[in-house]
Amino acid sequence: MKPLMTHIALHVSNLDASLAFYREFCGLKVVHERVDEGARVVWLAEDGKERAFVLVFIEGGRRAPQAPDDMSHLGFALESRDAVDEIASRGRAHLVWPPRDLPYPVGYFCALRDPDGNIIEFSHGQPLGPGAEARDTAVFGARG
Repeated sequence: MKPLMTHIALHVSNLDASLAFYREFCGLKVVHERVDEGARVVWLAEDGKERAFVLVFIEGGRRAPQAPDDMSHLGFALESRDAVDEIASRGRAHLVWPPRDLPYPVGYFCALRDPDGNIIEFSHGQPLGPGAEARDTAVFGARG
């Protein structure tokens, strides 16, 4: 069997602040919580995808600040350009990339910075996420 990506695990400095951010802006929900060697560990997932992919937060630890030219980020697809604008407006205090449009496959996007400094991109028009099946097949080829 080939490997299957199931999760990304990140240390967070303030678990409650991170949970609030990812619930509010990403629509994720807590699907598992425990204390492991004195640290709280929480799994977050999209509704209906709890057994497919989770984001794991481990309380404690520190990461170096992300350099301004470091494009590392987590990406979330949205259903429309208006939804990207709404996230940018609602998350104005966290905004690092204002909404903009780039050629396919990037599409229309903005990004917020989470409580630990991670960049979280919100996009519409990429060959991933809602409506991807109807988009150009230039990146992934024909599906089937």
